[in-house]
Amino acid sequence: MKNVRMLFVIVGILLVASCSSSTSDSPVSDQDNDGIVDSKDNCPAIANPNQEDTDNDGIGDVCDTQTPTNKVPCENGMADVFPCNGYDLLLNLPVSTFNAVEVNDSWGWTDPTTNKEYAIVGLDNGTAFVDITDTDNPIYLGKLPTPTISSDWRDVKVYSNHAFIVADNNKGDTGHGMQVFDLTRLRNVSNPPATFTMDAHFTDFGKAHNIVINEESGYAYPVGTERANTYKGGPLFINIKDPKNPVNEGGWGTDNYSHDAQVVTYNGPDTDYTGKEILIGSNENEVVIVDITNKSNPATISKISYANVGYAHQGWFTENQHYFILGDESDEQEFGNNTRTIVFDFTDLDNPKQHFTYNGPTKAIDHNLYVNGTTLYLANYTAGARFINISNIEGKSIVETGYFDTHPENDGTSFNGAWNVYPYFKSGNILVSDINRGLFILKKQ
Repeated sequence: MKNVRMLFVIVGILLVASCSSSTSDSPVSDQDNDGIVDSKDNCPAIANPNQEDTDNDGIGDVCDTQTPTNKVPCENGMADVFPCNGYDLLLNLPVSTFNAVEVNDSWGWTDPTTNKEYAIVGLDNGTAFVDITDTDNPIYLGKLPTPTISSDWRDVKVYSNHAFIVADNNKGDTGHGMQVFDLTRLRNVSNPPATFTMDAHFTDFGKAHNIVINEESGYAYPVGTERANTYKGGPLFINIKDPKNPVNEGGWGTDNYSHDAQVVTYNGPDTDYTGKEILIGSNENEVVIVDITNKSNPATISKISYANVGYAHQGWFTENQHYFILGDESDEQEFGNNTRTIVFDFTDLDNPKQHFTYNGPTKAIDHNLYVNGTTLYLANYTAGARFINISNIEGKSIVETGYFDTHPENDGTSFNGAWNVYPYFKSGNILVSDINRGLFILKKQ
């Protein structure tokens, strides 16, 4: 009898063990058959073999009701319909969001008080402001309308928590000037989207193709103004240390029309110019280097051109100011080459030299480019945003390491797609403005 009872006990134990091993509590159970055992699966009931957890809360994205819904990871070379490599899509706001026809330039602002991040988006009919701190819940705060007529070209930069906005129009717009907008007003927008008004309107000039700001000196430099004016479309000198009360301090017209420029307080290898305010102008058929420290007596330091000039469009210093990287906007159309980026050696500002030329993988036209650290961020029109490692620029070798194509239709030689890229948010989020598809926020994987 004792043996029979013992047999029943053993059978019972085996049955309990068998039942336990078939439940989802077993360390070897995988109820969603995704290859991740339930004890380690961050969403055991729904298959998620890659265990994505965007907000790092321990709950997999596929079953996390709080997970951002705007993010589209770059997987197998695609993020939704967009070809990509190494960069995820966090947000896309179409042009229609802003009640506009086209998007053009863009810039960013980080509120020093709240650390919130804002996209400033140029439109054909004004300038839009978007709180992109939470890309799953972006807030289109409103628009500052153009003071005159619509324009395909609008440009904006930021200084001392104010946006400075210019526009270019080939229909003889003489009244736009420079709009000044106090960005701290974005902290309290009660019923977005609002229609904003300017905080100041500087009208000592009419149109301008671009605006450059040296945040260290507190000067704004509109460039590409009317060719018939005193400075022939060269840079104007506007003191903006008191942002709402700009002061005209002249300009520089000896080197003619300047399409775009960068102005720095120089701290590069040429000690002859340490501490000087230096302007690098992309002047259609050449690059000019000008000492503008003394606003009443600026002086050209040197000039340099290169073979097969199409249109010397825009460029940017490397962070050590040894090299200047230039994009030519029309050489792809005129000469049939792939996207061409020209690198100059500016070690000696009096004697600049061409260092080497980088050719991209497509025939798309290059537009604005910026440097942050060892990465060159290039808005490449139909080829989207391209990301190029420049850590070996001294060795004449830079390499594309990623891209996000905001214009998936083609990589043709046309003026569609990515206009500008802004890579300076501390969050690592990258802002791209696309003429046809609006605002993109990207992030490196």
